[in-house]
Amino acid sequence: MRRIYFLVPTVATARAIVDELLLKRIEEHRIHVIARKDTPLENLPAARLAQSSDIVTALQRGAAAGGLTGLLAGLAAVAFPPAGLVLGGGAALGMTLFGAGFGAWMSGMVGVGMPNSHIEQYQAAIESGELLMMIDVPRDRVEAIESLVTGHHPEVELEGVDPNIPIFP
Repeated sequence: MRRIYFLVPTVATARAIVDELLLKRIEEHRIHVIARKDTPLENLPAARLAQSSDIVTALQRGAAAGGLTGLLAGLAAVAFPPAGLVLGGGAALGMTLFGAGFGAWMSGMVGVGMPNSHIEQYQAAIESGELLMMIDVPRDRVEAIESLVTGHHPEVELEGVDPNIPIFP
């Protein structure tokens, strides 16, 4: 999947784009709109927590850091067993899994309060009244969707494509 970014000038234009995307079989949960707080989105699919916060990136980093820390602690416990206990590979595996889960949980709590680092560059445009529309599409449909939106709505600015988006958000 790829995420396409568009800056849309008005809510009416965004609504027309969403209608066209739905006709092209892009599911509504794959369309995300971010606007200024005082802009009524009406029936537009507003960006959820996974798109508007940095929770996904934080979870990935926390799981990696926690897993690495747990692995190192597990290997140290196996190499230097406390109080004469005999520990095997299961202890290292268990500590790795615990560390990954704990790291993901802790960093996720921080990431949920942070704005998405990928959309910071669009913050000035959003504050000036434009809407940021993010559309998640399969790789083979990126060009077709870009052409559809920019061809029917020349006032819309194509802002680029994220190379990869996480599967679960």
